[in-house]
Amino acid sequence: MTIRTNRALLDSIDHAAADGNLTQDSAVNLKRWLTETCYAEYHEKLEGLIEAGDWDQLDALFWEVIDFGTGGRRGRMADLGSATINPRTIAESAHGLAVYLRGVRGERGGRAAVAHDTRIMSPEFARLTATTLAAHGLTVFFFDSHRATPELSFAVRRLNCDVGVMISASHNPPSDNGFKAYWSGGEQVLDPHDRRIINCVYEATDIPTVDFDQAVANGRIELIGEQIDAQYVGEVVRLSLSNARAIRAVYTPLHGVGETSVYRVIREAGFRNVEIFEAHREPDGHFPNVPDQLPNPERPQVFDPVIRHIEQTGADIDLILGSDPDADRTGLVVRDSGGRFTYLTGNRIGALLTDYVIRKHAQRGSLNVDSFVVETIVTTPLVADIASRHGVQAVTDLLVGFKYIARAVEQGGPESFLFGAEESIGYLAGQYCRDKDAAIAALYALELAAELKGQGKTLLDRLDELFVEHAYYAEMQLSKSFHGPSGRSCIDAIMSALREAPPRELSGFPLTRVRDYERHEIRTLPENTKQTDLPEPDGNLLVLESIRDQCGITIAARPSGTEPKIKFYLFGRLECQDAAALDVVRRTTDSYVGSVSQALESWVDELAGRIQG
Repeated sequence: MTIRTNRALLDSIDHAAADGNLTQDSAVNLKRWLTETCYAEYHEKLEGLIEAGDWDQLDALFWEVIDFGTGGRRGRMADLGSATINPRTIAESAHGLAVYLRGVRGERGGRAAVAHDTRIMSPEFARLTATTLAAHGLTVFFFDSHRATPELSFAVRRLNCDVGVMISASHNPPSDNGFKAYWSGGEQVLDPHDRRIINCVYEATDIPTVDFDQAVANGRIELIGEQIDAQYVGEVVRLSLSNARAIRAVYTPLHGVGETSVYRVIREAGFRNVEIFEAHREPDGHFPNVPDQLPNPERPQVFDPVIRHIEQTGADIDLILGSDPDADRTGLVVRDSGGRFTYLTGNRIGALLTDYVIRKHAQRGSLNVDSFVVETIVTTPLVADIASRHGVQAVTDLLVGFKYIARAVEQGGPESFLFGAEESIGYLAGQYCRDKDAAIAALYALELAAELKGQGKTLLDRLDELFVEHAYYAEMQLSKSFHGPSGRSCIDAIMSALREAPPRELSGFPLTRVRDYERHEIRTLPENTKQTDLPEPDGNLLVLESIRDQCGITIAARPSGTEPKIKFYLFGRLECQDAAALDVVRRTTDSYVGSVSQALESWVDELAGRIQG
């Protein structure tokens, strides 16, 4: 239903779009919010912004209908706007999920679990989600305080829910929040569910709701907590593969939920010499003591305060662990034999943990012909090399996003699943949930480090052994951000250029082949002619390949599903004959990958400059 709107306001929007002050998408979305009764509470503020001619702000608020990406619906918070996270878009998300579920079930009702992290507005958005779902007839199991994302996945499975929702923006800055939607298996929603849910979201008009306290009183919303906590922690601890506990470590939750999951698992598993970093202990969505207020354990800088604390106190610490605010990802910093701290990338953690899990299962005799590990296309090939050496299958042809790993677990058979790893420090083992979990990764990292310490080694020493045994792999990431409506078109243009006319060479490495997962083709370069079909998977991802001096270089490119950036993943591989040759092989490969990365960045910057200007 629409309402009568001042014609001059609508004309102003049209003129702004015609003059290039608003994108056409912004104009369409803004008009909808301005004219439809379901947005009536926002009309007065919108009219003020239009009359003031604040087109930049309106464009930022309405340039898209915020979509479901690899991690659900995530973005900057604001009071209103189709392109932001706000009470309306959160309610629409819950409404769309409920409407879609009703269509799948063929009737009202169902069961849902809802949780939230420590971010600004997360508790309020979680309550809004719960009251919306309850108004649609679902029984909602609502966590009584902040919890980890993997525990939400666990609760969906344990409580036989049809859907689940986690309010979180993972590692994003304090300005952001998000809505992660989960399906009945505990995995984040996948195609076709995600596309159909967003259609239901877009069609939302009036959204029903109920009073939260009244819904709790009449059983439509059930508060859950310690019982599920204990079950979840127990499942993770039962996956322990070693009794080794002689390791000294510091754990930082980065002001997030990790004390409820990661640290509790660590303690209940019997690690008595792991302390929590007090400066990051307090749950706080502003992330005040984290460098740049960016709580992403993929950034080595987040560990600087911990390292300074250790150095100032002279503490005898072997390992530093950190999880992001919703505790589904784990970062590691290792102290070497010389006392220096070294940050491990997600790929190297993944290789170490994959090797550890497979070796321990081999020792127990619990491997079988169907045992498998899972990684994505942009995760280090060293994971697959390790699996192959042990006769374990490796699923590698997956798009970015742990939900694809979760689907592969189901398809391959959970009873034969050993370990899943992605380059962005996400890992999983076992059958208790279907999302990455910082708790299981922390448990295995500590066990492996303790075993190695008993042998006089560190994680770095074991990593070098793997390089000698298989090959040396160098990995590097390059991200280029392009914000707002013009940013999206720039990202699309860069991907198109890579697809249509990729560079002939980068820093002396001639590009020889491209795998195009959108067109489902393998093409030879520089002619860019089709060589063969590439049936799986299906997504906006390109992989460019080259080789020089026996060093293989691979570059994967994709637009981020959760942030306004294009991401490049670079890999270099060079055989290493023995331990004596490793330092030379390492320097050579690292140098090659670094120079290719610089050349690629220059190519992207020059292209972006032409596009934008």
